[in-house]
Order: sequence, then C-alpha cells, then structure tokens
Amino acid sequence: MNSVAMFVSKFKAALVSVVLVAGLFCLAAFPAAAATVSVKMGADNGALKFVPSEVTVQQGDTVEWVNNKVFPHNIVFDKVPGGDAALAAKLSHKQLMTRPGQSVESVFADLPTGEYSYYCTPHRGAGMVGKVIVEG
Repeated sequence: MNSVAMFVSKFKAALVSVVLVAGLFCLAAFPAAAATVSVKMGADNGALKFVPSEVTVQQGDTVEWVNNKVFPHNIVFDKVPGGDAALAAKLSHKQLMTRPGQSVESVFADLPTGEYSYYCTPHRGAGMVGKVIVEG
C-alpha cells in the first residue's frame, strides 16, 4: 500500500472516531423528554381518593390532576423536602374544582428530590391524600 493510501485510510478511521464520540456527547447533552403523569381526583367508583395515590416523577415532569368524581376537590401540598412552605404553596392549587374533567398541573422541575405529600381540603378527613416522589 502506498503512503497516500495509508494516509487516507488512517484519516477515515480518525474521522469516524471523532464523529462517533461527538455523537455520544450530543446524546448525553439532550435530556429525556419530560413526561406528564395524570392523577384522578376521585376514583371511578366514587371513592374519595386520588388514583393513583402515589406517583414517581423525574425532574421536569408534570403532574396533572383531573377532577373525576364526587366534587369539589383541590390540591394542597403540606409536606415537601426541607419543609419549604413557599414551595408547598407554589405547587398547591387551593381553589376548589367543581366540574368533571377540570384539571390543574404542577411542574416538578429544578426541585429537591424526595417526597411531596398533598391532600384535598374537603376530603382529607376521608383519607383523600397523595404523594409525589421526585427523583433525579
């Protein structure tokens, strides 16, 4: 093999390596798409509970609460990592929802990881409580 052919062969191999490494960096630079998790406020059978009562989300995900049965409902966070009352208030939706299908959302982005507990004010005594677990 002549020296020009060897140079071209080595150049191609080096170029392929650079492209592959650059591609891996690009994949790592783009986080996974954020997801939306839906929680029913009131079970289909009319039970006063959130369905599901516990959800696990990743940073950037959204939780959507949908008014389902036995109105009215709301979402009030009472326990958040670090006991930050301002954060609990920011995530809460205290206004009562009275129509089926009505919904509210909270985005769990750039928040401390851990457990976020919430309840429905009118039905807390009946056990209508829930939890969002935020990971990574």
